[in-house]
Amino acid sequence: MTPLHQKLSQLSLTAMTDATTRNRSFTETLESLADLELESRSHRAIERRFRSSRLQAQYSIDSFHFKHHKSRMELKNRIMRLLDLEFLSKGTSAIFIGNPGVGKTFLAKVIAWRACQANQRVLFTTAMDMLNQLSASQVDHSVIRKLKIYTEPTLLVCDELGYLALDQQTSNLFYQVISTRHSHKRSTIITTNTAFSEWGNILYNTTIATAIADRLVENSEIFLLGGDSLRKANKNPNPPAE
Repeated sequence: MTPLHQKLSQLSLTAMTDATTRNRSFTETLESLADLELESRSHRAIERRFRSSRLQAQYSIDSFHFKHHKSRMELKNRIMRLLDLEFLSKGTSAIFIGNPGVGKTFLAKVIAWRACQANQRVLFTTAMDMLNQLSASQVDHSVIRKLKIYTEPTLLVCDELGYLALDQQTSNLFYQVISTRHSHKRSTIITTNTAFSEWGNILYNTTIATAIADRLVENSEIFLLGGDSLRKANKNPNPPAE
């Protein structure tokens, strides 16, 4: 074993050891080592994207039960196309509307994880957590800096819009996030249990609701998920994913 092989073995770099022991030219070996380094850097980049996304887990579309309700089967092709991530380059948004427990959040997380794997900057947040953070930042005058947290990612997932009504301040902050992302053609995924026609009830007034809805609808895909809650249907202690 040459000194190089010994050092690679001590470092547990088995793939690199194998590359140097094969009957290859120097150029071939160097190219192989470069490929390994590029692959390693890609893995590290994806891991960084995942950590900063706040997803907490990695989700697969294989766990989504398309047969749970006919609306899922009707939307299947459109949902699968989202996983190609072409909508990110177009700045298209996606809005998942349906009752609690029908799979809105799960689908949003599947797409978000796929974007992380493509080394895209992603952020997952609930609507209330985002707006509470932005409201608090107004106290110490850091709102401009905090807004960038939510406006700059390539993909923002804003979960659970509509569970609580927003006052004038939080409605205006939500408008700023959506308006900025819309103007910069950055994609947003929103999950909500409230139809567009009722957004005037959850936002401060119909004027703000209309302004936000107009910006979202202009360049977005709408997914209406029907059926009852899967969480209600699953009685076992380890229910399958939505």
